[in-house]
Amino acid sequence: MARAIIADDHPLFRAALKQALSETLSTDIAEAASFEQLLEVLQAQPQLELILLDLSMPGNKGLAAITSLRSRFPDVLVVVVSANEQIPVIRQAMAFGASAYIPKSMPLAELQQAIHTVLAGDTWLPDHLRDVIEAESAAPEEDFAERLELLTPQQYRVLECLADGLLNKQIAYELNVQETTIKQHVSAILRKLEVTNRTQAGILFKQMLNVPEI
Repeated sequence: MARAIIADDHPLFRAALKQALSETLSTDIAEAASFEQLLEVLQAQPQLELILLDLSMPGNKGLAAITSLRSRFPDVLVVVVSANEQIPVIRQAMAFGASAYIPKSMPLAELQQAIHTVLAGDTWLPDHLRDVIEAESAAPEEDFAERLELLTPQQYRVLECLADGLLNKQIAYELNVQETTIKQHVSAILRKLEVTNRTQAGILFKQMLNVPEI
């Protein structure tokens, strides 16, 4: 049974990463070429404990994918493997729940060390990036990210719909539940996020994703 899944739309990179991970994990490794396929595999294989996630893969909403995965699969570790080395992106990725941020330019030996570190229960960043990020003060969006972690998976889905401008009736249809249930979720979301209305919640959620192109 697979222990990890590589979520990246580039077959050659998946193959190289899979070979490196096979030496580290000594187990089968699943693959996904889109975010939708990733969700399907995670639901079908609950034993998976590690995701290596490309932020720019098809169907992915950038950094929102991290919070979505952490909300739906809280026991699965998310490791970002990306060509983007911009500090705001890395800082937010870690704030949103990533266990590591691995630049695609890193040597495979360091990638293997990063995976060992994450599986041991720690977070990992390259030394040159960790020093920069730790030297800067926490960004305001990190507080919002912490509040996001209080949401249940269903509440997170409702928040995504709020950010898309859907009405309660439309959200109820999308999630196949009663409209009264959506109203209860919205109330809980506003309370947990410490905002006064649904519009503010949606705006803050979208601002959270307003980072340099991934």
